[in-house]
Amino acid sequence: MSRKGVGLAAFDRSRITSAQYASHGNNLKTSHSTSLETQLSVFRSLLQQFSKTHAKDIRLNPSFRAEFARMCAAIGVDPLASSSGAGGKDGSGNFWAQILGGSVNDFYFELAVRVVEVCGSTREENGGLTGVKEVREKIMSTRMEGSPEVTDDDILRAVNTLKPLGSAYSTLTVGHKLYIRSIPKELNTDQTAVLETAQLLGYVSVSMLMLNLKWPRARAKTAIEDLVSESMLWVDKQCDEWEYWSPGFMLEVQEEINDG
Repeated sequence: MSRKGVGLAAFDRSRITSAQYASHGNNLKTSHSTSLETQLSVFRSLLQQFSKTHAKDIRLNPSFRAEFARMCAAIGVDPLASSSGAGGKDGSGNFWAQILGGSVNDFYFELAVRVVEVCGSTREENGGLTGVKEVREKIMSTRMEGSPEVTDDDILRAVNTLKPLGSAYSTLTVGHKLYIRSIPKELNTDQTAVLETAQLLGYVSVSMLMLNLKWPRARAKTAIEDLVSESMLWVDKQCDEWEYWSPGFMLEVQEEINDG
């Protein structure tokens, strides 16, 4: 019984077949890539047309603006990819600036300036950890009549515009609350746990942490003292055991009293 496909000839045929499969695969990949790029180009064109038609709604309606931004992100268009409305490397400039004359682009960068101002003015009160809700309320309280409404989503996008500048501004979640951190220092896990505990009653104590988190006294004191040194907790020495209060909680209570 003869055996076919043995020797150098069979090896050559196998190599040719593999090369053909590879070539065919590359052709398919190129074809699909070109097709996808064409589809995205058409979609971006339609998106640009849509944005021009609804420019006023995007500027003035915060919900519409947020949905439009999400739609951009879904196709890989970052509306805030550039730090200015001037030209980029390819001269195309910022996406918002191109399609809306820079108005929405300016809105976010002007909002970022206001975020920096608010965080800077309250840093001594909260140690550089300011609630997003508090920042928005302070900005809204000083806005001019007829100015666009500002949402938490707008605040977060404004903070993101500061990242290319290498700034210390970032967002983080502690417990159930979203904060803007305006200092370069990172919170460690113990400090985060203390702040989460402080959200429940507004304050913590060394014995509270020892009882609820099962920490030794030295660990509880170290975490608290680190936060006190950064003004993220305030000390109340009038009690039998010192209590360490969250500035944000105290401000919220004060605002509720004033509103009431």
